[in-house]
Amino acid sequence: MTSAAVRVLLVDDQGLFREALATLLSVRDDIEVVGEAGDGAAAVRRVADLAPDVVLMDLRMPVLDGIAATRRMSADYPETKVIALTTFDDDADVFAALRAGAVGYLLKDVSSARLVEAVLAAARGESVLQPSVAAKVVARFAQLPPEEPEPAVPLSEREREVVRLLAAGNSNREIAAALFLAEGTVKNHVTSVLTKLGAHDRTQAALRARALGLL
Repeated sequence: MTSAAVRVLLVDDQGLFREALATLLSVRDDIEVVGEAGDGAAAVRRVADLAPDVVLMDLRMPVLDGIAATRRMSADYPETKVIALTTFDDDADVFAALRAGAVGYLLKDVSSARLVEAVLAAARGESVLQPSVAAKVVARFAQLPPEEPEPAVPLSEREREVVRLLAAGNSNREIAAALFLAEGTVKNHVTSVLTKLGAHDRTQAALRARALGLL
């Protein structure tokens, strides 16, 4: 295991699912599963003890649910990034998890490749949303009344391509593959997009792009 490996905590009330996740992730040299927890309260304690880079968090658990646990982690351990990994994608869960501070939201039927990429992306500070979830976020924003006219934003055509893929839930690596660009180039484009849109993160950038009619 290399020192650069992403340290991951698995949180789910089903032991068999945690075991399967651990097996899937442990074959990677760039990921280290450092611990497990079966409920949200135990997860908060494990984060305090282990300081993982990323937590894969189920939402519906006993003792303390995943949303409440995510809220505590975001407040007390902001360096640890939480990805919701759940069976449910109803609006209430999606928006509650994101408001609590989750940087990602994936469903348990996600492919192993997508899950691994999500873990690595979260560790890099990127948001990771299942495409269906990204669509919910954008759709919810579209239903809100406009607060005031938005200024024109001078995005280049390449930046528009990047923001469209970003809004669809793609990571930098996936955007790079889609546009045949180096990942570092995509990272520079994303930084430029965030600056031009006045956004603090990728989700906010997607919302502002939608408001400006860029999607």
